Amino acid sequence: MRLSAVLTITLTFVAAAVVALVAANFSVKLIEETSEIGVRDALDDQGMTWAEVQANGLQVTLSGMAPTEAVRFRALTTAGSIVDAARVIDDMEVEAQAAIAPPRFSAEVLRNDSGISIIGLIPTSTDREAAISRFRKMSGGTEVADLLEQADYPAPAGWEEALGFATTAIARLPRAKASIEAGRVFITAMADSPEVKAEMEADLKRAAPPNLKLTLDISAPRPVITPFTMRFELDADGARFDACAADTEAARTRILAAGERAGAPANSRCTVGLGVPSPNWSEAVLQGIDAVRRLEGGSVTLADADMTLIAQPGIDQGLFDDVVGELETSLPEVFALTAKLPEVEDPNAGPPEFLATLSPEGQVQLRGRVTDAALRELADSYAKARFGSEKVYMAARIDEDLPDSWAPRVLTGLEALAALSNGAITVTPDSLSVTGNTGNPDASTEIASLLSDKLGEGAEYDIDVTYQEKLDPVLGLPTPDECEAEIAEVVKVSKINFEPGSATIDSSALGTMDDIAEILKRCGDLPLEIQGYTDSQGRESMNLALSQSRAESVLNELRARRVLTSSFTAKGYGEENPVADNKTEEGREANRRIEFRLIRPDTVELPGQTTLESLAQSSDTEADQVEEGPTDEQN
Repeated sequence: MRLSAVLTITLTFVAAAVVALVAANFSVKLIEETSEIGVRDALDDQGMTWAEVQANGLQVTLSGMAPTEAVRFRALTTAGSIVDAARVIDDMEVEAQAAIAPPRFSAEVLRNDSGISIIGLIPTSTDREAAISRFRKMSGGTEVADLLEQADYPAPAGWEEALGFATTAIARLPRAKASIEAGRVFITAMADSPEVKAEMEADLKRAAPPNLKLTLDISAPRPVITPFTMRFELDADGARFDACAADTEAARTRILAAGERAGAPANSRCTVGLGVPSPNWSEAVLQGIDAVRRLEGGSVTLADADMTLIAQPGIDQGLFDDVVGELETSLPEVFALTAKLPEVEDPNAGPPEFLATLSPEGQVQLRGRVTDAALRELADSYAKARFGSEKVYMAARIDEDLPDSWAPRVLTGLEALAALSNGAITVTPDSLSVTGNTGNPDASTEIASLLSDKLGEGAEYDIDVTYQEKLDPVLGLPTPDECEAEIAEVVKVSKINFEPGSATIDSSALGTMDDIAEILKRCGDLPLEIQGYTDSQGRESMNLALSQSRAESVLNELRARRVLTSSFTAKGYGEENPVADNKTEEGREANRRIEFRLIRPDTVELPGQTTLESLAQSSDTEADQVEEGPTDEQN
């Protein structure tokens, strides 16, 4: 009885334990599922679907790749709002973030009479001390205001080239500002004159690295014009400004518009300068141009406050009187008018004259009439002083019947001729004419000012001067000799090669041809011979033919690049005029070349004498060796 009771109690306890264990397991599963589902739903509501949730008992583990650290923390916070934060296990990772973008490196250098200052952000790789030392040296040892900051990031492409060029530019410019970025430099500067400005711009552009974007803003003061001169002429050849000056841009626009209405070209030149005699200058000029237009011919000249109006011979006297009368009453104060109506001359009665000509080569011939031996000697001495003793030829004869004004007119004419590159002056008893070409865009204005000042009020003169860019030294257009030097520099770096056994220029040399073409475009018309040479290997006749073909190929490549080649010739010289020993490979390589040579009267038959040489290498076999058979030494 007692044993049975014990078994019963034991079984009861075992059954109760089993039931408790099952209930506990069920409770844990229920808690896990509830926690997992609750956390997952909360994360999904927040858009964090990337997060994985796994419950293990009372613990909830979060895994997955969070896009940022902030998002990872937000996932932990969200899970902690559903279950106890202490039960949340963080097993999440964060995506690697992209490197922070480097800052924009830039610097600004300012130089003036007070010294140099530099401010900006530069890479740590830039040698700051060396840069400051260079600025200190160019400032004469004075302290440089160093306001630079540095950042430890790689220098962007083009940064060092830009900084180096800006430093060089500032060394040349006493008053300037340079703004520097990677691959770009912007320079603002002041020049003492338009000529100096043009020289600065040309020098800086030549010095700039090929891949640098350079922007220049160089200003120059307005020129002082003395006397302040305007001359407008209307004749059978059309209307034109021989000289034009204005005190403001607005006045310049009004004057050119009035000239255009009277028939002058739309691209006429008018210089804005200092020295105007009256604020009503432009009004006086407009009235003078309108008077010429109404007279349908003639000229009007203003030199400071003096106006000279000359009508064409044969104009109606009544019309002339009306125009002059209205002009006299309407001219602003301080302006004085002198008006002339020349008489009609007999075309068969040629007046005595003095003629001086200046050739493009600088030769001067003096012909015609002078008043006496003293004037002839004076004119000869003056011309030799201005143009060179060996370049003047005197052939003028004495005529004692010439007017008293003849001597100053002759000397003034020679002074005007000196302002031209080539041309002529003609002095007659009633007028002085100046014709020719010049590289100075203000030459007409300067000559008109000179004649007005030296010949006096009411003097009659005519100016027909043509401005040619190729003669302008301010534009920096190279002389023929400078063109030789520039091309020589190009071919030192990169020579002209040909494809093996042919006259086809190798693709590696096309860049060289581009550079040479750009130089020749700036040089204008040149009497140029393109010469081809080979080494001495192979038959002489075949070498000569190949050198001719290669010279012609170079000429054709220049034509394809729109270079004007009407004055160019191509000639092959074969194995003539070697520049090195043909017994060595290095010598033969040097002898295989293309030369560019200016054709001069004293060198046209001397192909070996050249200052413009392209040692055009060719590592290939010349065509003649196809017949001679292969050799170890190739043309």
